[in-house]
Amino acid sequence: MELYNYIKSFHLIFVVTWFAGLFYIPRLFIYHIEAWQKPSPDKEILSRQLKLMTRRLWYIITWPSAVLCTLFAVWLLILMPAWLQQPWMHVKLAFVLLLFGYHLKCHQIFKQLQRDQVKYTSKFMRIWNEGATIILFAVVFLVVLKSALNWIYGIVGMFVLMILLMLGIRWYKKVRDRNPNA
Repeated sequence: MELYNYIKSFHLIFVVTWFAGLFYIPRLFIYHIEAWQKPSPDKEILSRQLKLMTRRLWYIITWPSAVLCTLFAVWLLILMPAWLQQPWMHVKLAFVLLLFGYHLKCHQIFKQLQRDQVKYTSKFMRIWNEGATIILFAVVFLVVLKSALNWIYGIVGMFVLMILLMLGIRWYKKVRDRNPNA
């Protein structure tokens, strides 16, 4: 049982650092996209610095955390195979697959920006930035409550969260439009 607690601790540590990377990388994407709208030489200086920052975040923190989080999760499932028969774990694993999809899409955007290909707007990135938040809420509630049956409350809660996030993004845009230094 002591081994289980150590493995669980490492799993949680790497969950936190993985999400930290997934929360911060879209912010860097936003800054990178907005840097492309600046005149030279600011555009080139900012782009070079943001490429370095995103590369370090992505390859030194986010990817290793994703891999280690997954390895420790698999180890936990080997130690507790009965979890795989519980409905809440099936739903959690579906959200984990969604998280990997989000991660891989971030990787694609990362690679595009490293090649100076700006294909998204900063507004899109602000909305995209909330994807990891929604997945985190879902996974934490599933793990803590261990219930996959209350779909109505869960779906309503997720929609309320998404609406609040969208309202927050719109409010922040209005604040930024009034005060560009905010």
